[in-house]
Amino acid sequence: MKIAVEGCCHGELDNIYETISYLEQKEGVKVDLLLCCGDFQAVRNEGDLRCMAVPAKYRTMQTFYKYYSGEKKAPVLTIFIGGNHEASNHLQELPYGGWVAPNIYYLGYAGVVRYRGIRIGGLSGIFKSHDYRRGHHESPYNPETLRSVYHVRNIEVFKLKQIQMPVDIFMSHDWPRGIYHYGSTEELLHKKRFLRQEVSSNTLGSPAAEDLLAHLQPSYWFSAHLHVKFAAVMQHAPKGGAAPRVTRFLSLDKCLPYRDFLQIVDLPDRRSSSEGLEYDPEWLAILKATDSLQRTSPQPWNPPENNGLHERWDFRASEAAMMKVVEELSGDLDIPDNFNRTLPPYDPAHPQPHAPPAYSANPQTTELCARLGLSDIYIQAGQGGAAVWGGDEEDGSSGSAEEPSEYPSDSSGLSSSFNPDEITLEEEWEEGAEDVAESKVHTPARMVLPEPKSNESPVNLPPPSHSTPRVDQCDEEGTLKRASTEGGGPDSQGPTPRIKRRNQVIYAAADEDQSGGQD
Repeated sequence: MKIAVEGCCHGELDNIYETISYLEQKEGVKVDLLLCCGDFQAVRNEGDLRCMAVPAKYRTMQTFYKYYSGEKKAPVLTIFIGGNHEASNHLQELPYGGWVAPNIYYLGYAGVVRYRGIRIGGLSGIFKSHDYRRGHHESPYNPETLRSVYHVRNIEVFKLKQIQMPVDIFMSHDWPRGIYHYGSTEELLHKKRFLRQEVSSNTLGSPAAEDLLAHLQPSYWFSAHLHVKFAAVMQHAPKGGAAPRVTRFLSLDKCLPYRDFLQIVDLPDRRSSSEGLEYDPEWLAILKATDSLQRTSPQPWNPPENNGLHERWDFRASEAAMMKVVEELSGDLDIPDNFNRTLPPYDPAHPQPHAPPAYSANPQTTELCARLGLSDIYIQAGQGGAAVWGGDEEDGSSGSAEEPSEYPSDSSGLSSSFNPDEITLEEEWEEGAEDVAESKVHTPARMVLPEPKSNESPVNLPPPSHSTPRVDQCDEEGTLKRASTEGGGPDSQGPTPRIKRRNQVIYAAADEDQSGGQD
């Protein structure tokens, strides 16, 4: 199975699908699945643009609306998570995931699905300690909640930490904290010099994702957000006498000419009862078990712990609970093809630049909640009656009141000139512009994976690099062979997958300026 992985999408669906088509024709392959690691920007109309946390000058319609309206259909099944630049009112309609357009599936705040036997999970948003302990209360928006809506919450991480069965692929928008110690940190800092302070203090990235990485230990972990390609291989400490597992981490750039934004990953075929997207019984059982823990209040809250204060703290899914879910779905785990437009799509012939944001229930969520007895937290949050956001703010963030976090080294409180979780668009563009200017033509090359490194002893931070090693000086095949022997999850079948680098080179350089500097 060939899976295309995309970094930050930023609404460039036409270009992404054209790149996949180009690669298929050039190399004689067929891509089965596309995974997008956030900043997808599922903007349906002008009202949705006002719910996207970017400066007004970057609020452009892009191409998603064509797939939402039915003018086009995604040529390959697409699964994505949310980032920090989304049409949040659209994604909030689908807290447990769902179709945003035919053949384009959103994983929700957090989610796990199966495709042809491959188990794929994800966590939407970015980490901020001051909102981590709050409920999903943002609907409709004011200037503060326009940003807090995309901040990760502890309830989602708590649900994911109930998972016991192996996960093949996991996606997050921001990086797990510390993952940069398991790849070429020197090369990373050569590309993104402004990250040096955060890397040296080990505060770059999400501590919540770091915990999930240690718990889930997936075969692959894909991220985006920092607009740079970076690969790492992490060998986990053994669990319960089992053989140590290895996670291959890959982060990719945003969709721009001559940038490393797309890569194809080969995974062995698995036997599956369906050719389509399927629900995951363990995940649905966890959703049912934790439904009473859902919060739609901005008040801080902590999930139950084994500290003598809670009647129940273990919400792992039993076999009986998973079988119960299968029964409630009448034995059919196929995710229904039940996409519905909940708002009118953008009409280029009749633009409405002053259209207000719209908020509506989604029949997909209503149906899933009815079948499994879940709470529609989007509807519950909307009953709070928050003020409607009606301004066009620039990229400053008012933030939320600070609350104690279970993660004391939260990067959101850093006093450095750059906060990597809220890189301003202009700052990121200035850093990246030099790399584009150095070479007008980018020559694709096979990615070289580093040797696996144990999470018990992260390597020391290397000195900064002033040059990028030439790929042809590396023993690529030898490195790849050594990496492949460390192998995926325990439920893997066939040889361990090998990552193959693919990069698009089909756009004119003049397109760079038109694409802008979105974060």
